[in-house]
Amino acid sequence: MHTTRRRMLLATTAAATLALGACGGGSGDGDDSDSSAGGGEGGGDITLSVATFNEFGYEDLLTEYEEMNPGITVQHVKADTADNARAALRNSLGADSGAADIEAIEVDWVTEFQQYPDKFADLSSPDVEGRWLDWKTEAVTLENGMLLGYGTDIGPEALCYRADLFEQAGLPTDREEVAALLEGDWDTYFEVGRDFVAETDIAWYDSAGALWQGMINQVEQPYETPDGEIIATDNPEIRDLYDQVLAASVDDGLSAGLGQWSADWTAAFQGDEFATMLCPAWMMGVIEGNAADIEGWDVANVFPGGGGNWGGSYLTVPAQGDNIEEATALAAWLTAPEQQIKAFEARGTFPSQTEALDSDTLAESSNAFFNDAPTGEIFAERAEAVTVTPFKGPKYFEVNTAMQDAISRVDVDETDDPESSWAKFVSAVDDLR
Repeated sequence: MHTTRRRMLLATTAAATLALGACGGGSGDGDDSDSSAGGGEGGGDITLSVATFNEFGYEDLLTEYEEMNPGITVQHVKADTADNARAALRNSLGADSGAADIEAIEVDWVTEFQQYPDKFADLSSPDVEGRWLDWKTEAVTLENGMLLGYGTDIGPEALCYRADLFEQAGLPTDREEVAALLEGDWDTYFEVGRDFVAETDIAWYDSAGALWQGMINQVEQPYETPDGEIIATDNPEIRDLYDQVLAASVDDGLSAGLGQWSADWTAAFQGDEFATMLCPAWMMGVIEGNAADIEGWDVANVFPGGGGNWGGSYLTVPAQGDNIEEATALAAWLTAPEQQIKAFEARGTFPSQTEALDSDTLAESSNAFFNDAPTGEIFAERAEAVTVTPFKGPKYFEVNTAMQDAISRVDVDETDDPESSWAKFVSAVDDLR
């Protein structure tokens, strides 16, 4: 983990990308998982808003919290994409109004929002010390000890696959046999994919952009150095991966050419459009939601290149809210071990809570939609396989968006070849310097 260097970088870039005025900060008590947490002490009814994106598994939990805490109503605001959630939060912080009482932020945005600590309540408290994996907490802890957010999930990656399509191609379908088949590096994954496509004329995976997320999260220092230098276009590892993923996707025809999170991508789950997906734990909920009534999905305890973590989020409490204490209590309750396990069972969001990770309930969890796969056991092992925590500086999100655009121009839009799209990527990165 590059925590110390990241903090040094933040100190020198605090005026960077977002023109935000200062506003008063606040602090909460960070109450733990006590069922009484969140009762409004100010008297009278209050409404708390919780803004998330994708699938956090909170729907039933928020109803449970309301039942436990008479006088509190919780409104769930769910953005259709993480990008839109980030844009909405940036806008509301810039205007000093409009933010939800609790705002979820994704790990790729953390460094960006750490530059504006006065916009958030300090969530540090002795009550929550030691709650999460150390690296999860360190990523949102500022130099002065301020805790920006409470950890929700982490995204250890496995491989989700359509066993029925594997059978059609003459490949093994048992998840342990699939794991053995795909054990190895990205070349192994692509080689099996070429055999699959040759037999079925069905794409091997959904999106070149999705594969990029798996690849880039195995690079220790992809786009920026800790002293603030943008190296994305000069880093030979980035260009090599770019060429590799596009050669497999376009030249070998392994990609379905779908823009992840697009309407076409969502609709494709209802057909036989692709056979595998890189699968962080939280993706299981997305797949199940999009592939309703489709049989054959399973998950294998394997990932190209060994291990990787894609995503994971935090709950923050914007300082502009009127109910900071109550919002902090709700955020603490949602991220307590019992609730993290319930969210995992609901939507596959894998816990970052140390107590939750050690629970028998997690170890014994399975998922009926994925052929009763022992998902708790699988993703616990995938979490142990993660060996790289990439350094993600303040420009990470913007640079990675430019890279995703470059890949999409070739794989999805088919407007560019790899060379011309790379040149546009270089130009976009130069504009960020």
